[in-house]
Amino acid sequence: MADSDVFRLTSDDQQARRAAERLFGEVTRELGSMLPASAEVLHVGATAVPGCLTKGDLDIVVRVERGDFLAVESRFAKFFPRNAGSIRSDEFAAFADAARTPHLGIQLTTKGGAFDHFHRFIAALRADPELVRRYNALKLAHHNQPMDRYRAAKHAFIAEVLRSDAASSESDHRPR
Repeated sequence: MADSDVFRLTSDDQQARRAAERLFGEVTRELGSMLPASAEVLHVGATAVPGCLTKGDLDIVVRVERGDFLAVESRFAKFFPRNAGSIRSDEFAAFADAARTPHLGIQLTTKGGAFDHFHRFIAALRADPELVRRYNALKLAHHNQPMDRYRAAKHAFIAEVLRSDAASSESDHRPR
């Protein structure tokens, strides 16, 4: 099994957070000239959540209007390698740059599209220490285990959090 096929947590979350924040600033500046004014660039990985365990990478989501998606995707493809292991659609594209330190992942989504949930998941974690505790437990249980098992467990956890978030949002808008 290749080293990249194994899920490993970093030994120093604080150092990883500082490195991710530094790179986030650099990449945000780089992206500025490629994006329409309505775009949002958000730090959405574990390094964006205080107390969350991390692999030490940087995950960014770039949210654009549907009409801007194809042009932005084309620009990104000229500057960033595509994430070959990720899906690609007319409202989602992923890019990954392992040459950056830390490793950089960029998710390009259309606002309101089917894949426009990264920011909601991070907001839920930031708002609920119990969710962070559960997410950390999931990560610890998969440390040094096959990456595909971790990704499957992570996907299930995120789906649960987003369903719960959607249900609570709906109940907040019901008449009393």
